[in-house]
Amino acid sequence: MSIAEELGVVADIVLYQKTPPNEVAFSWIVDHLEDPITMLVRRDAVFTKLGLTDDDVATSDQIVDVLMKYPKLMQRPVVVSGEVAIIGRPKDRIRELLGA
Repeated sequence: MSIAEELGVVADIVLYQKTPPNEVAFSWIVDHLEDPITMLVRRDAVFTKLGLTDDDVATSDQIVDVLMKYPKLMQRPVVVSGEVAIIGRPKDRIRELLGA
């Protein structure tokens, strides 16, 4: 059961591997993210294998470009409520955003 279900909140869940956000959606998320935008990109083994560095994801445009090419690098979950987006880690942040 998702946190949204626990709280009785109607939610649209987007499975990024099946239907990754498009450029407009990524741009909207970057523009409305309450967290530092650079946190939206996972710095994991894939990031390193691709030869990416922090300099490659330092601006909004760079982040959108990288996530368009490599959607698996998106930190998740990203939770959107109204005009606010957050990275839902730790899970308590989701509860706070959704009003519980």
